[in-house]
Amino acid sequence: MEIRPILSALMRSKTGAILVALQVAISLAILTNALHIVSVRQEVAARPSGIADEASVFYVRVRHLVEGSHEEQLARQELETRALRAIGGVTSVAFASQAPMSQSGWTTNLANSRTSRKDSASASMYYTSDSLVKTWGLNLAEGRDFTQADVVDIDGNTSPDELFPKSVLMTRALAAALWPGSTQAVGKTVYFGTGAQANAATVVGVIDTLQTQSAEVAPRGAYSLIAPMRKSFGAIMYAVRAEAGQRERVMKEAEAAMRASNQGRAIVSMKTVDQHRKERYRTDMALSWMLIVVSALLLLITASGIVGMASLWVTQRRKQIGVRRALGARRADILRYFITENFMITSVGVACGVALSAALNQLLVTQLAMARLPLAYLVVGAGVFWVLGMAAVYGPAWRAASISPATATRSV
Repeated sequence: MEIRPILSALMRSKTGAILVALQVAISLAILTNALHIVSVRQEVAARPSGIADEASVFYVRVRHLVEGSHEEQLARQELETRALRAIGGVTSVAFASQAPMSQSGWTTNLANSRTSRKDSASASMYYTSDSLVKTWGLNLAEGRDFTQADVVDIDGNTSPDELFPKSVLMTRALAAALWPGSTQAVGKTVYFGTGAQANAATVVGVIDTLQTQSAEVAPRGAYSLIAPMRKSFGAIMYAVRAEAGQRERVMKEAEAAMRASNQGRAIVSMKTVDQHRKERYRTDMALSWMLIVVSALLLLITASGIVGMASLWVTQRRKQIGVRRALGARRADILRYFITENFMITSVGVACGVALSAALNQLLVTQLAMARLPLAYLVVGAGVFWVLGMAAVYGPAWRAASISPATATRSV
């Protein structure tokens, strides 16, 4: 089949062809970038928190109605910790000041020298009197975990600054931010703030990764530090690791144990790591689903536009088709004519859509710091719209090929 007659026919009625090509181009540009954003958001939401086997870990928060003295609060923490460890199916318990992805907690400014003019990094500050490395299942890449000799008991109201912990654990990412280019952080000194009064601590271990309480998307989302300290608080949180498959039962028994140990004078609440992850990334997942729905609607609208325009052309060319059939054109010839015509229009739309996709992605990169659009999205997107164009036009093209010459030329 010659292309020139098809081009000639399109040039005589180009408005419809331009509209279809424009619709394909805009839809392709939006679809590729939308699905890329969905992929990026889902990758972010699936990032490892640093906690091994998240489905086995949960938190028990106990808010005591009567606080008591510093000594009484520490004794109560010991009692509650023993009660939790006594539950069947519990493998580890640790006091924790905050939790990754919880969107609530303490951040501190760090420096690699007291003489620094500004802080080197801002990090999430976890502290514990137990082993969060064991309870969270953190991967200790260098150095050692804390020992009981490292733990400092602090009364938040009266303790002097010299009681500040002298050893810390930190993530690889935080170590790289504090000492760029250094291959080892163990043994180095980190300062909490700058100036002569800044507290100092020695790095005794490096953790592969541990997300901050905010779980930022930027690199600082892994700037975390753990200090061996125990403070007296009205509200205490314990991280609990249960045996695989036992979490739900252990949670119920843990709640009952906390209520019993406090004789009803405490408010007990429970939360899992899964819940923290779901709440932290709720917006990301909502955006992903919204973009998926928009993409599906775009495909449907584009297909409907192609079907509608092809059906209109079939109606307008009904007599022409009948004449061609009377002169010996086969059904396959008519079918091929409409499919080729639509392929040409779709190809123009795809070519414009690829350019528009790249331009839109460049705008997102410069204005919103989005990632570059991989070439694979453009290739797959172009293929999808070519297939969509062929599938959408097939019905109208088949109806055109099925027109009887006698019926179509009756009024000629």
